[in-house]
Amino acid sequence: MIRTILLGPPGAGKGTQAVKIVGKYKVPHISTGDIFRENIKKGTELGKKAQEYISRGELVPDDLVCDIATDRLLKDDCKDGFLLDGFPRTVYQAEKLDEFLSEHGQKLDKVLNLNVGESELMKRLTGRRVCRACGASFHIVSIPPKKDGICDNCGGELFQRPDDNEETARNRIEVYRKETLPLVEYYRKAGNLADIDGGAGLDGTFKEIVSALGE
Repeated sequence: MIRTILLGPPGAGKGTQAVKIVGKYKVPHISTGDIFRENIKKGTELGKKAQEYISRGELVPDDLVCDIATDRLLKDDCKDGFLLDGFPRTVYQAEKLDEFLSEHGQKLDKVLNLNVGESELMKRLTGRRVCRACGASFHIVSIPPKKDGICDNCGGELFQRPDDNEETARNRIEVYRKETLPLVEYYRKAGNLADIDGGAGLDGTFKEIVSALGE
């Protein structure tokens, strides 16, 4: 049984490690992006409220984000633990989560903070290439095409999406650091933060996670 949060900048490998954590510990992976989409799609009251803000191009308020996330934590599959990804994002949300868990006789076991150097993050974020013809995805470092700039599947031209360029990638990292640094310090003070080397390779990083969470 684990109740944990996964923190880490874009490109840190959270998605890959989340799959491995869920596989080993048999807990649901709760991504706030997925919960939002599900509530909006189903037309729930919370979903309708969130859609109002999104439609106006505004940020969804902290309290509504907390309501949507904690509503998901009340589901039966979370009784024996969960892996939270994308929530909390602010210290206020973290405090609200602590209050919610305390009210239900629970507490967080660990907050996993994936650390990856900026140069490595940039390499990961800017290395993606996509086929114009069939949409297949490659990475110039981790999944390179057999022939530079050419799709293995259909021979189409590979290109870099605007979202994957250096300026956008650097901005995404900067926004994350500004948003999340206070959150990291909040959990460090609480004594349940585990710093994980996200640059130790897929298996090396997961080994550190298992060591932090326990078998």
